[in-house]
Amino acid sequence: MALIIAGDRSGVGKTTVTLAILAYLAIYRERVQSFKVGPDYIDPMFHRAVTGLPCRNLDPVLTSPRYIQNCFQRHIQNANWVVIEGVMGLFDGISHPDQTEFLNDYGSTAHIARILNLPVALVLDCSSLSTSIAAIASGYSNLDPDVTIAGVLLNKVASDRHLELLETALNSINMPILGVLRRNAALTIPDRHLGLVPSGEISTINQTFNQLADLAKTSFYWDKLLPLLGSQQREVTLRRESPLSKLRKKSTVRIAIARDKAFNFYYQDNLDILTELGAELVFWSPLEDQNIPDQIQGLYFGGGFPEIFAQQLASNTKVLNHLQQIIQAGIPTYAECGGLMYLCEQLIDLQQQTWSMVGVIPTTVTMQSKLTLGYRTAIALQDSSLIGAQKTVRGHEFHRSQLTYNSENPQWRLQGFHKCSHQVSEGWNIKQLHASYLHLHWGETKYLADRFMQNCRNYKI
Repeated sequence: MALIIAGDRSGVGKTTVTLAILAYLAIYRERVQSFKVGPDYIDPMFHRAVTGLPCRNLDPVLTSPRYIQNCFQRHIQNANWVVIEGVMGLFDGISHPDQTEFLNDYGSTAHIARILNLPVALVLDCSSLSTSIAAIASGYSNLDPDVTIAGVLLNKVASDRHLELLETALNSINMPILGVLRRNAALTIPDRHLGLVPSGEISTINQTFNQLADLAKTSFYWDKLLPLLGSQQREVTLRRESPLSKLRKKSTVRIAIARDKAFNFYYQDNLDILTELGAELVFWSPLEDQNIPDQIQGLYFGGGFPEIFAQQLASNTKVLNHLQQIIQAGIPTYAECGGLMYLCEQLIDLQQQTWSMVGVIPTTVTMQSKLTLGYRTAIALQDSSLIGAQKTVRGHEFHRSQLTYNSENPQWRLQGFHKCSHQVSEGWNIKQLHASYLHLHWGETKYLADRFMQNCRNYKI
Protein backbone atom coordinates (compact mmCIF):
# COMPACT_ATOMS: atom_id res chain seq x y z
CA MET A 1 0.00 0.00 0.00
CA ALA A 2 1.00 3.63 -0.46
CA LEU A 3 -0.80 6.90 0.23
CA ILE A 4 -1.37 9.90 -1.99
CA ILE A 5 -1.43 13.29 -0.25
CA ALA A 6 -3.87 15.48 -2.19
CA GLY A 7 -5.56 18.83 -1.67
CA ASP A 8 -8.95 20.22 -2.57
CA ARG A 9 -7.05 23.06 -4.28
CA SER A 10 -3.57 24.55 -4.55
CA GLY A 11 -2.10 26.24 -1.49
CA VAL A 12 -3.82 24.18 1.21
CA GLY A 13 -0.59 22.77 2.63
CA LYS A 14 0.05 19.54 0.69
CA THR A 15 3.81 20.06 0.67
CA THR A 16 3.99 20.90 4.39
CA VAL A 17 1.91 17.85 5.28
CA THR A 18 3.93 15.59 2.98
CA LEU A 19 7.25 16.82 4.35
CA ALA A 20 6.03 16.39 7.92
CA ILE A 21 5.10 12.77 7.22
CA LEU A 22 8.41 12.11 5.46
CA ALA A 23 10.41 13.79 8.25
CA TYR A 24 8.70 11.71 10.92
CA LEU A 25 9.19 8.44 9.03
CA ALA A 26 12.82 9.28 8.26
CA ILE A 27 13.62 9.46 11.98
CA TYR A 28 13.51 5.68 12.11
CA ARG A 29 16.13 5.38 9.34
CA GLU A 30 13.93 3.08 7.30
CA ARG A 31 13.63 3.45 3.55
CA VAL A 32 11.01 6.02 2.69
CA GLN A 33 10.30 6.28 -1.04
CA SER A 34 8.50 9.40 -2.21
CA PHE A 35 6.93 10.42 -5.49
CA LYS A 36 5.59 13.70 -6.85
CA VAL A 37 2.68 14.01 -9.26
CA GLY A 38 3.38 16.29 -12.22
CA PRO A 39 6.45 17.95 -13.73
CA ASP A 40 7.64 19.91 -10.68
CA TYR A 41 11.35 19.90 -9.77
CA ILE A 42 11.44 21.80 -6.47
CA ASP A 43 9.16 19.72 -4.24
CA PRO A 44 11.15 16.56 -5.10
CA MET A 45 14.32 18.33 -3.91
CA PHE A 46 12.72 18.72 -0.45
CA HIS A 47 11.62 15.09 -0.49
CA ARG A 48 15.13 13.92 -1.27
CA ALA A 49 16.65 16.17 1.39
CA VAL A 50 14.38 14.51 3.97
CA THR A 51 14.53 10.86 2.90
CA GLY A 52 17.97 10.64 1.33
CA LEU A 53 16.42 8.89 -1.69
CA PRO A 54 15.63 10.44 -5.09
CA CYS A 55 12.00 11.42 -5.45
CA ARG A 56 10.41 10.19 -8.68
CA ASN A 57 8.03 12.27 -10.78
CA LEU A 58 4.78 10.64 -11.88
CA ASP A 59 3.58 12.53 -14.94
CA PRO A 60 1.54 10.66 -17.56
CA VAL A 61 1.54 13.69 -19.86
CA LEU A 62 5.34 13.70 -20.15
CA THR A 63 5.50 9.88 -20.08
CA SER A 64 2.50 7.49 -20.09
CA PRO A 65 0.24 5.57 -17.69
CA ARG A 66 2.24 2.41 -18.43
CA TYR A 67 5.48 4.18 -17.53
CA ILE A 68 3.90 5.48 -14.28
CA GLN A 69 3.02 1.94 -13.22
CA ASN A 70 6.45 0.59 -14.13
CA CYS A 71 8.32 3.44 -12.42
CA PHE A 72 6.23 3.18 -9.26
CA GLN A 73 6.56 -0.57 -8.85
CA ARG A 74 10.27 -0.51 -9.64
CA HIS A 75 11.07 1.97 -6.88
CA ILE A 76 8.86 0.67 -4.06
CA GLN A 77 10.45 -2.78 -4.00
CA ASN A 78 12.88 -2.03 -1.17
CA ALA A 79 10.87 0.69 0.56
CA ASN A 80 9.28 0.42 3.98
CA TRP A 81 7.02 3.43 3.47
CA VAL A 82 5.67 5.05 0.32
CA VAL A 83 4.28 8.59 0.06
CA ILE A 84 3.06 10.39 -3.06
CA GLU A 85 2.56 14.15 -3.07
CA GLY A 86 -0.18 15.33 -5.40
CA VAL A 87 -0.42 18.42 -7.57
CA MET A 88 -2.93 21.31 -7.47
CA GLY A 89 -6.47 20.19 -6.52
CA LEU A 90 -7.30 16.49 -6.55
CA PHE A 91 -9.11 16.53 -9.91
CA ASP A 92 -7.18 19.40 -11.55
CA GLY A 93 -5.56 18.12 -14.72
CA ILE A 94 -5.92 18.71 -18.43
CA SER A 95 -8.21 17.53 -21.19
CA HIS A 96 -6.37 14.83 -23.12
CA PRO A 97 -6.94 14.87 -26.91
CA ASP A 98 -7.73 11.13 -26.82
CA GLN A 99 -9.50 11.05 -23.47
CA THR A 100 -13.26 10.46 -23.26
CA GLU A 101 -13.63 10.36 -19.48
CA PHE A 102 -16.13 12.92 -18.23
CA LEU A 103 -13.76 14.58 -15.78
CA ASN A 104 -11.02 15.44 -18.30
CA ASP A 105 -8.49 15.30 -15.46
CA TYR A 106 -5.60 13.69 -17.33
CA GLY A 107 -2.37 14.07 -15.36
CA SER A 108 -4.18 15.03 -12.16
CA THR A 109 -3.66 13.50 -8.73
CA ALA A 110 -6.94 11.62 -9.17
CA HIS A 111 -5.65 10.21 -12.46
CA ILE A 112 -2.54 8.87 -10.70
CA ALA A 113 -4.75 7.38 -7.96
CA ARG A 114 -6.70 5.49 -10.63
CA ILE A 115 -3.59 4.39 -12.54
CA LEU A 116 -1.98 2.97 -9.38
CA ASN A 117 -5.19 2.02 -7.54
CA LEU A 118 -4.13 3.86 -4.38
CA PRO A 119 -6.08 5.68 -1.64
CA VAL A 120 -5.98 9.42 -1.11
CA ALA A 121 -5.62 11.54 2.02
CA LEU A 122 -7.27 14.90 1.35
CA VAL A 123 -5.66 17.99 2.92
CA LEU A 124 -8.21 20.68 3.75
CA ASP A 125 -7.43 24.27 4.79
CA CYS A 126 -9.84 24.83 7.67
CA SER A 127 -8.97 28.45 8.35
CA SER A 128 -12.32 29.74 7.04
CA LEU A 129 -14.45 26.62 7.51
CA SER A 130 -16.48 24.87 10.16
CA THR A 131 -19.57 22.76 9.42
CA SER A 132 -19.27 23.36 5.67
CA ILE A 133 -16.24 21.08 5.64
CA ALA A 134 -18.59 18.12 5.49
CA ALA A 135 -20.00 19.27 2.14
CA ILE A 136 -16.50 19.66 0.69
CA ALA A 137 -15.27 16.30 1.95
CA SER A 138 -18.45 14.57 0.82
CA GLY A 139 -18.26 16.10 -2.66
CA TYR A 140 -14.66 15.04 -3.17
CA SER A 141 -15.37 11.57 -1.80
CA ASN A 142 -18.35 10.93 -4.07
CA LEU A 143 -17.38 12.64 -7.33
CA ASP A 144 -15.45 9.69 -8.75
CA PRO A 145 -16.19 6.17 -7.46
CA ASP A 146 -12.79 5.01 -8.75
CA VAL A 147 -10.93 7.37 -6.39
CA THR A 148 -10.95 6.33 -2.72
CA ILE A 149 -10.68 9.05 -0.08
CA ALA A 150 -9.18 7.25 2.91
CA GLY A 151 -9.62 10.27 5.15
CA VAL A 152 -8.85 13.95 5.60
CA LEU A 153 -5.94 15.87 7.09
CA LEU A 154 -7.13 19.09 8.70
CA ASN A 155 -4.76 22.04 8.32
CA LYS A 156 -4.80 25.45 10.03
CA VAL A 157 -7.21 24.51 12.80
CA ALA A 158 -7.59 27.54 15.07
CA SER A 159 -8.72 26.18 18.44
CA ASP A 160 -10.23 23.26 20.34
CA ARG A 161 -13.71 24.66 19.71
CA HIS A 162 -12.95 24.96 16.00
CA LEU A 163 -11.77 21.34 15.95
CA GLU A 164 -14.92 20.21 17.75
CA LEU A 165 -17.10 21.77 15.04
CA LEU A 166 -15.02 20.18 12.29
CA GLU A 167 -15.09 16.74 13.94
CA THR A 168 -18.86 16.86 14.43
CA ALA A 169 -19.41 17.76 10.78
CA LEU A 170 -17.06 15.06 9.46
CA ASN A 171 -18.45 12.40 11.79
CA SER A 172 -21.89 13.06 10.31
CA ILE A 173 -20.64 11.75 6.94
CA ASN A 174 -18.39 9.05 8.44
CA MET A 175 -15.24 10.69 7.09
CA PRO A 176 -12.10 9.55 8.96
CA ILE A 177 -9.75 12.24 10.26
CA LEU A 178 -6.11 11.24 9.77
CA GLY A 179 -4.48 14.23 11.41
CA VAL A 180 -4.93 17.77 12.69
CA LEU A 181 -2.43 20.58 12.22
CA ARG A 182 -2.95 23.79 14.18
CA ARG A 183 -2.19 27.21 12.80
CA ASN A 184 1.57 27.80 12.94
CA ALA A 185 2.76 31.01 11.32
CA ALA A 186 6.33 30.35 12.50
CA LEU A 187 6.66 27.24 10.33
CA THR A 188 7.03 28.45 6.75
CA ILE A 189 9.15 27.57 3.73
CA PRO A 190 10.31 30.65 1.78
CA ASP A 191 9.26 31.12 -1.84
CA ARG A 192 10.06 33.35 -4.81
CA HIS A 193 9.08 33.90 -8.46
CA LEU A 194 8.97 30.22 -9.52
CA GLY A 195 7.67 28.68 -6.28
CA LEU A 196 9.51 27.47 -3.19
CA VAL A 197 13.16 28.32 -2.68
CA PRO A 198 15.03 25.03 -3.33
CA SER A 199 16.06 23.12 -0.22
CA GLY A 200 19.77 23.48 -1.03
CA GLU A 201 19.56 27.25 -0.58
CA ILE A 202 17.97 27.13 2.89
CA SER A 203 20.67 27.02 5.56
CA THR A 204 18.19 26.07 8.29
CA ILE A 205 16.54 23.25 6.33
CA ASN A 206 17.52 20.53 8.84
CA GLN A 207 16.02 22.59 11.65
CA THR A 208 12.83 22.92 9.60
CA PHE A 209 12.70 19.16 9.05
CA ASN A 210 13.15 18.56 12.78
CA GLN A 211 10.27 20.96 13.50
CA LEU A 212 8.11 19.15 10.95
CA ALA A 213 8.95 15.75 12.48
CA ASP A 214 7.98 17.02 15.94
CA LEU A 215 4.78 18.46 14.50
CA ALA A 216 3.94 15.18 12.79
CA LYS A 217 4.53 13.15 15.95
CA THR A 218 1.71 14.89 17.79
CA SER A 219 -0.51 16.00 14.91
CA PHE A 220 -1.11 12.87 12.85
CA TYR A 221 -3.08 9.81 13.90
CA TRP A 222 -0.41 7.25 13.16
CA ASP A 223 -2.56 4.25 14.05
CA LYS A 224 -4.64 5.18 10.98
CA LEU A 225 -1.85 6.50 8.76
CA LEU A 226 0.81 3.81 9.04
CA PRO A 227 -1.31 0.99 7.59
CA LEU A 228 -1.91 3.21 4.56
CA LEU A 229 1.79 4.05 4.11
CA GLY A 230 3.37 0.61 4.38
CA SER A 231 4.76 -0.74 1.11
CA GLN A 232 3.35 -4.07 -0.01
CA GLN A 233 6.18 -5.48 -2.07
CA ARG A 234 5.08 -7.27 -5.20
CA GLU A 235 6.64 -9.21 -8.02
CA VAL A 236 7.24 -6.79 -10.85
CA THR A 237 7.67 -7.51 -14.52
CA LEU A 238 9.99 -4.77 -15.73
CA ARG A 239 10.63 -3.99 -19.34
CA ARG A 240 13.55 -5.93 -20.72
CA GLU A 241 16.67 -4.08 -21.62
CA SER A 242 17.38 -4.03 -25.34
CA PRO A 243 20.51 -5.79 -26.67
CA LEU A 244 21.56 -2.43 -28.11
CA SER A 245 21.62 -0.89 -24.63
CA LYS A 246 23.74 -3.77 -23.27
CA LEU A 247 26.19 -3.35 -26.13
CA ARG A 248 26.53 0.35 -25.55
CA LYS A 249 27.23 -0.11 -21.86
CA LYS A 250 30.59 -1.61 -22.76
CA SER A 251 32.05 1.77 -23.66
CA THR A 252 31.76 4.46 -21.01
CA VAL A 253 31.03 8.06 -22.00
CA ARG A 254 31.88 10.88 -19.57
CA ILE A 255 29.13 13.51 -19.47
CA ALA A 256 29.52 16.61 -17.33
CA ILE A 257 26.28 17.47 -15.49
CA ALA A 258 26.07 21.05 -14.18
CA ARG A 259 24.54 20.70 -10.71
CA ASP A 260 24.64 23.36 -8.00
CA LYS A 261 22.36 26.08 -6.64
CA ALA A 262 22.03 27.65 -10.10
CA PHE A 263 21.33 24.42 -12.01
CA ASN A 264 19.35 21.73 -10.22
CA PHE A 265 16.24 20.95 -12.27
CA TYR A 266 16.83 17.34 -13.29
CA TYR A 267 14.51 14.36 -13.42
CA GLN A 268 16.32 11.52 -11.68
CA ASP A 269 14.93 9.16 -14.30
CA ASN A 270 16.79 11.07 -17.03
CA LEU A 271 20.07 10.70 -15.19
CA ASP A 272 19.37 7.01 -14.60
CA ILE A 273 18.65 6.46 -18.30
CA LEU A 274 21.97 8.04 -19.27
CA THR A 275 23.74 5.75 -16.81
CA GLU A 276 21.90 2.71 -18.18
CA LEU A 277 23.10 3.63 -21.65
CA GLY A 278 26.72 3.76 -20.53
CA ALA A 279 27.26 7.30 -19.29
CA GLU A 280 29.60 8.17 -16.46
CA LEU A 281 27.92 11.22 -14.94
CA VAL A 282 30.43 13.78 -13.69
CA PHE A 283 28.73 16.41 -11.56
CA TRP A 284 30.32 19.85 -11.37
CA SER A 285 29.46 23.43 -10.42
CA PRO A 286 29.58 26.39 -12.84
CA LEU A 287 29.29 28.53 -9.71
CA GLU A 288 32.12 27.11 -7.62
CA ASP A 289 34.48 25.10 -9.83
CA GLN A 290 37.35 26.83 -11.59
CA ASN A 291 37.65 24.11 -14.21
CA ILE A 292 35.34 21.97 -16.31
CA PRO A 293 35.76 18.22 -15.69
CA ASP A 294 38.44 16.77 -17.95
CA GLN A 295 38.10 14.03 -20.56
CA ILE A 296 34.39 14.71 -21.09
CA GLN A 297 32.48 13.93 -24.26
CA GLY A 298 29.24 15.74 -23.52
CA LEU A 299 27.65 18.55 -21.48
CA TYR A 300 24.19 18.62 -19.84
CA PHE A 301 22.80 21.86 -18.35
CA GLY A 302 19.47 21.46 -16.57
CA GLY A 303 17.14 24.22 -15.52
CA GLY A 304 17.36 26.21 -12.33
CA PHE A 305 17.91 29.79 -11.21
CA PRO A 306 20.85 31.34 -13.12
CA GLU A 307 19.12 34.72 -12.70
CA ILE A 308 19.56 34.52 -8.91
CA PHE A 309 23.26 33.71 -9.20
CA ALA A 310 24.05 35.69 -12.35
CA GLN A 311 26.78 37.80 -10.77
CA GLN A 312 28.63 34.77 -9.42
CA LEU A 313 28.26 32.90 -12.71
CA ALA A 314 29.54 35.93 -14.63
CA SER A 315 32.56 36.27 -12.34
CA ASN A 316 33.75 32.74 -13.16
CA THR A 317 35.31 33.90 -16.43
CA LYS A 318 37.70 30.98 -16.75
CA VAL A 319 34.81 28.53 -16.93
CA LEU A 320 32.79 30.81 -19.23
CA ASN A 321 35.66 31.06 -21.70
CA HIS A 322 36.41 27.35 -21.61
CA LEU A 323 32.76 26.43 -22.15
CA GLN A 324 32.51 28.80 -25.09
CA GLN A 325 35.60 27.24 -26.61
CA ILE A 326 34.56 23.59 -26.36
CA ILE A 327 30.90 24.14 -27.31
CA GLN A 328 31.96 26.08 -30.40
CA ALA A 329 34.39 23.23 -31.14
CA GLY A 330 31.42 20.86 -31.29
CA ILE A 331 31.11 18.98 -28.02
CA PRO A 332 27.53 17.59 -27.80
CA THR A 333 25.64 19.83 -25.40
CA TYR A 334 22.07 19.64 -24.11
CA ALA A 335 20.61 22.65 -22.27
CA GLU A 336 17.12 23.14 -20.83
CA CYS A 337 15.61 26.47 -19.72
CA GLY A 338 18.12 27.74 -17.13
CA GLY A 339 20.87 26.02 -19.09
CA LEU A 340 19.72 27.86 -22.23
CA MET A 341 19.83 31.16 -20.32
CA TYR A 342 23.38 30.48 -19.12
CA LEU A 343 24.64 29.83 -22.65
CA CYS A 344 23.33 33.15 -24.00
CA GLU A 345 25.53 36.21 -24.48
CA GLN A 346 23.99 38.19 -21.63
CA LEU A 347 21.46 37.81 -18.83
CA ILE A 348 19.46 40.76 -17.47
CA ASP A 349 18.44 39.78 -13.94
CA LEU A 350 15.50 40.68 -11.70
CA GLN A 351 17.18 43.98 -10.71
CA GLN A 352 17.70 44.81 -14.39
CA GLN A 353 21.45 44.39 -14.10
CA THR A 354 23.23 42.92 -17.11
CA TRP A 355 25.73 40.07 -16.77
CA SER A 356 27.90 38.33 -19.35
CA MET A 357 27.23 34.62 -19.75
CA VAL A 358 28.88 31.89 -21.89
CA GLY A 359 28.01 33.59 -25.18
CA VAL A 360 27.51 30.68 -27.59
CA ILE A 361 23.86 31.60 -28.21
CA PRO A 362 23.75 35.04 -29.87
CA THR A 363 20.96 36.63 -27.87
CA THR A 364 20.21 38.23 -24.49
CA VAL A 365 17.83 36.74 -21.93
CA THR A 366 15.70 39.12 -19.84
CA MET A 367 13.72 38.39 -16.69
CA GLN A 368 10.07 39.44 -16.93
CA SER A 369 6.94 39.35 -14.79
CA LYS A 370 5.00 37.18 -17.23
CA LEU A 371 5.00 33.47 -16.45
CA THR A 372 5.21 31.04 -19.37
CA LEU A 373 3.75 27.77 -18.12
CA GLY A 374 2.27 24.60 -19.55
CA TYR A 375 2.63 21.34 -21.38
CA ARG A 376 3.76 21.52 -24.98
CA THR A 377 3.71 19.28 -28.01
CA ALA A 378 7.02 19.85 -29.82
CA ILE A 379 7.87 18.96 -33.40
CA ALA A 380 11.58 18.98 -34.26
CA LEU A 381 12.19 21.22 -37.26
CA GLN A 382 15.71 19.97 -37.84
CA ASP A 383 18.20 17.33 -36.74
CA SER A 384 20.09 18.02 -33.53
CA SER A 385 22.38 16.15 -31.17
CA LEU A 386 19.22 15.10 -29.29
CA ILE A 387 16.51 14.46 -31.87
CA GLY A 388 15.86 13.85 -35.56
CA ALA A 389 13.83 16.20 -37.73
CA GLN A 390 10.02 15.75 -37.70
CA LYS A 391 10.04 13.73 -34.48
CA THR A 392 7.31 14.77 -32.01
CA VAL A 393 7.68 14.81 -28.22
CA ARG A 394 5.87 16.26 -25.21
CA GLY A 395 7.53 18.70 -22.85
CA HIS A 396 6.87 21.36 -20.27
CA GLU A 397 7.68 25.07 -20.02
CA PHE A 398 8.01 27.03 -16.77
CA HIS A 399 9.92 30.31 -16.87
CA ARG A 400 9.72 34.07 -16.36
CA SER A 401 12.36 35.03 -18.89
CA GLN A 402 12.35 35.75 -22.60
CA LEU A 403 15.03 36.01 -25.26
CA THR A 404 15.49 39.34 -27.02
CA TYR A 405 15.33 37.45 -30.30
CA ASN A 406 14.98 33.83 -31.29
CA SER A 407 16.91 31.71 -33.73
CA GLU A 408 16.27 32.19 -37.44
CA ASN A 409 16.42 28.39 -37.68
CA PRO A 410 14.52 27.26 -34.55
CA GLN A 411 14.74 23.75 -33.18
CA TRP A 412 11.07 23.26 -32.30
CA ARG A 413 7.60 24.16 -33.37
CA LEU A 414 5.72 24.26 -30.07
CA GLN A 415 2.02 24.24 -29.41
CA GLY A 416 -0.11 23.70 -26.34
CA PHE A 417 -1.25 20.21 -25.56
CA HIS A 418 -4.17 20.49 -27.99
CA LYS A 419 -3.88 20.74 -31.75
CA CYS A 420 -5.94 23.93 -31.83
CA SER A 421 -3.48 25.72 -29.53
CA HIS A 422 -1.34 28.66 -30.62
CA GLN A 423 2.00 27.66 -32.17
CA VAL A 424 5.42 29.23 -31.67
CA SER A 425 8.91 28.40 -32.90
CA GLU A 426 11.66 28.10 -30.32
CA GLY A 427 15.05 26.60 -29.48
CA TRP A 428 18.60 26.80 -30.77
CA ASN A 429 20.68 24.30 -32.70
CA ILE A 430 24.29 25.41 -33.13
CA LYS A 431 26.75 22.72 -34.22
CA GLN A 432 26.23 20.03 -31.55
CA LEU A 433 24.36 22.31 -29.12
CA HIS A 434 20.65 21.66 -28.52
CA ALA A 435 19.23 24.42 -26.27
CA SER A 436 15.59 25.14 -25.50
CA TYR A 437 13.15 26.33 -22.85
CA LEU A 438 11.45 22.94 -23.10
CA HIS A 439 11.87 20.49 -20.19
CA LEU A 440 11.79 16.85 -21.28
CA HIS A 441 11.33 13.58 -19.40
CA TRP A 442 12.96 10.70 -21.27
CA GLY A 443 10.99 7.89 -19.66
CA GLU A 444 9.04 7.07 -22.83
CA THR A 445 11.53 8.68 -25.23
CA LYS A 446 14.78 6.90 -24.42
CA TYR A 447 15.75 7.31 -28.06
CA LEU A 448 16.52 10.96 -27.23
CA ALA A 449 19.08 9.96 -24.60
CA ASP A 450 20.39 7.25 -26.91
CA ARG A 451 20.91 9.72 -29.78
CA PHE A 452 22.65 12.16 -27.46
CA MET A 453 24.90 9.37 -26.14
CA GLN A 454 25.80 8.29 -29.67
CA ASN A 455 26.85 11.82 -30.55
CA CYS A 456 28.89 12.00 -27.35
CA ARG A 457 30.62 8.72 -28.26
CA ASN A 458 31.52 10.08 -31.66
CA TYR A 459 33.02 13.25 -30.20
CA LYS A 460 36.80 13.14 -30.19
CA ILE A 461 38.38 14.54 -27.06
